[in-house]
Amino acid sequence: MIRFGVDFGGTKIEAAALDADGRVVARVRAPTPRDYDMGLEAVRALVIEAERQAGVAATRLGVGGPGSISPATGLIRNANSTQLNGRPFDQDLARALERPVRYANDANCLALSEAVDGAGAGAEVVFAAILGTGCGGGVAFAGRPLVGRNAVAGEWGHTPLPWPRPEELPAPECWCGRRGCLELWISGSGLARDAGVPAEQAVQDPAVLDRYVDRLARGLAVIVDVLDPDVIVLGGGMSNVSELYARLPAAIAPHVFSDRFDTPIRRAAHGDSSGVRGAAWLWPA
Repeated sequence: MIRFGVDFGGTKIEAAALDADGRVVARVRAPTPRDYDMGLEAVRALVIEAERQAGVAATRLGVGGPGSISPATGLIRNANSTQLNGRPFDQDLARALERPVRYANDANCLALSEAVDGAGAGAEVVFAAILGTGCGGGVAFAGRPLVGRNAVAGEWGHTPLPWPRPEELPAPECWCGRRGCLELWISGSGLARDAGVPAEQAVQDPAVLDRYVDRLARGLAVIVDVLDPDVIVLGGGMSNVSELYARLPAAIAPHVFSDRFDTPIRRAAHGDSSGVRGAAWLWPA
């Protein structure tokens, strides 16, 4: 069986096809349009190309993207790709592609991908953090994404920075309308805002990196206290900062309500393609 997935990101859209063993047999990317209808057309074109590369038609499609589908309205909400908000994106895609579509939060897709055959393979509870243009969290339990009653499980990026320090107050306003959201501090764009230079340059400054590690550690400590996952997986551009994996365990431990902290923190095994793989895994065999 060939599974097809789409990752609808803030800067790029990726479509891929996986065989029954999870091997990528087709992959194609394009920039993300800011116009809603152009986004639908971009996804359609990418899926057609992925089908051509795979040599088989997609009978159904998994899609990962920002925000989530409201159980109350069936419309996308909480997406930082704001052109999706208030739209029946999954339904519109199903009509445009003439096949069933399952939509899930992109961080849940990351968690699912890494739980199936990545950095969290074999673990019962996997927490995955996307540290990219924005910041999100996702949970996989027993090899399936944990969505929650209100479909907001893992919406970590829009919880406040824990234990704020005096210099972090008053908290800045987030695009979501709240103040002090984690996304403002530990996303790549948040790091760039804090440093006043692009994130790639900011991580070269020891003082800036110290602040980033401290803030990320506080954010992850709350996840450990609430969820106590078997493994924490980092994805997104900031996951490529190798110093994080050496420094985070010691930085998290003082904030965890426990006499020990030994949770492994790992980089996503499938890199920036983990989201599209998780989207493909949304459909069972």
